[in-house]
Amino acid sequence: MTSTLITGANKGLGFETARRLVAAGHTVYLGSRDPERGRRAAEELGARPLAIDITDDASVAAAAKTVEAGGGLDVLVNNAGIEGRGAGNSVTVAADTTADTMRGLFETNVFGLVRTTHAFLPLLRRSAAPVVVNVSSGLASLTAMSDAGSPGHFYPGIAYPASKTAVNMITVQYAKAFPDIRINAVEPGFTATDLNGNTGVQTVEQGAEIIVRMARVGRDGPTGGYFDAQGPIPW
Repeated sequence: MTSTLITGANKGLGFETARRLVAAGHTVYLGSRDPERGRRAAEELGARPLAIDITDDASVAAAAKTVEAGGGLDVLVNNAGIEGRGAGNSVTVAADTTADTMRGLFETNVFGLVRTTHAFLPLLRRSAAPVVVNVSSGLASLTAMSDAGSPGHFYPGIAYPASKTAVNMITVQYAKAFPDIRINAVEPGFTATDLNGNTGVQTVEQGAEIIVRMARVGRDGPTGGYFDAQGPIPW
């Protein structure tokens, strides 16, 4: 049976991805920073709760030991992330962006992703068909953000898009370093979740589609790519 860890999975896209993968027969570790919320969510889905704060070395190391003791890992879905909205759920615009603003988002979206991937790589490398899915964003695309015809072009923030562009580069470099692991970045689309104050225009069921699809790729599947539900998208 395929063993899968999804970070930030007690709600939103992570929760829906967990639901779909449990239904597909995966043994799912439902990762959550809040142990009690994680326990309730896992109980609802028939998943295994896993306390993991991706910004904390000790928490991630302990989570890796738990998963190792449970039999190992085949799929890692790096879903946990933040957007860092300010007062009134507003995006921090360029003029108000500080180093601390950037640091806060990068600690979770970039450093947390690397911390988690690094900790679970030994387990993934023992798998017969290892997969990593990095949940990115359409706002990570330099091509789209530079195109006045793209909806994302008018997003005013710096920190969140920059953090997800970093995730894309990390994806490419990991994929080259570990050719036996299918490692891809995905763009779920503008999904209504707590991340954006539920302002998204599609449901979590729609948003989770590409995450689930890439979590289930086989050994001959793509790697080092950037995909949305329609297929590859420009960097």
